[in-house]
Amino acid sequence: MRADLHVHSDASDGTDPPAEVMRRAAQAGLDAVALTDHDTVAGHAEARRGLPAGLTLVPGMELSCRLDGRSVHLLAYLFDPGYAELAEQTRRIRDDRVLRARAMVRRLADLGAAVTWDQVAAIAGTAVVGRPHIARAMAASGVVATPADAFTSDWIADGGRAYVAKYALDPSHGIRLIRAAGGAAVLAHPRAARDLSVSDDQIAVLTAVGLAGIEVFHPDQSAAQRADLLGLARDLGLVATGGSDDHGSLTGHRIGCETTPQAAYEALLAQATGAEPVRRG
Repeated sequence: MRADLHVHSDASDGTDPPAEVMRRAAQAGLDAVALTDHDTVAGHAEARRGLPAGLTLVPGMELSCRLDGRSVHLLAYLFDPGYAELAEQTRRIRDDRVLRARAMVRRLADLGAAVTWDQVAAIAGTAVVGRPHIARAMAASGVVATPADAFTSDWIADGGRAYVAKYALDPSHGIRLIRAAGGAAVLAHPRAARDLSVSDDQIAVLTAVGLAGIEVFHPDQSAAQRADLLGLARDLGLVATGGSDDHGSLTGHRIGCETTPQAAYEALLAQATGAEPVRRG
């Protein structure tokens, strides 16, 4: 089977509606797909309604965390979205995302970049606002040539001139919340970028508090990094997952370019009790 366990929609910072994401997943020949928007489950209902026959939806979320001053992301699968403490924490994160985005727009203005909050808000719409929305506004205003060009030290990359940190959870706390909600937690792309890197020792600590897996197969992780992570997963007893981290047109509609092996998919689902995969037909 082919399961892409890391996909975004326009409920957060992807470009396509959840139903369109499901259609593209089926078109890519996937058997299962996880909708993992940032800090929200707002796209799940539409994804269920738009689920093509034969495709399994794994309800999920990408939870914002921070470790030693760096951004860390947890992929949460099959948790109970009604679990009060997790729902409250994600609401707080979403609220702070707005405050943070406004502060970044102010910093951009101070740097001479012609971007307004109204532009960013119009692009984000009802979605959870994130840096990709700011990047798209910057490209539309001619500040940068493409949205990807905004993610540099000159602009809005971590530590960049216009970067502002947001409220985020310690990943150990995040893992405990996901588990308490009946879900399984996977560390997203731990070697995809220097400013997102999580060490072997840190992963071992997270494993001790209930981490279920690590994302090994990701477009931004090299063959050497994947080999190292596979070895670490074996040593720690973690599930080795994979996903495209597709954001629609922002990432070239790459859904299905990385997948999770069937045995790993089944092992991950066996650890979750808070919700069920959804299948039509």
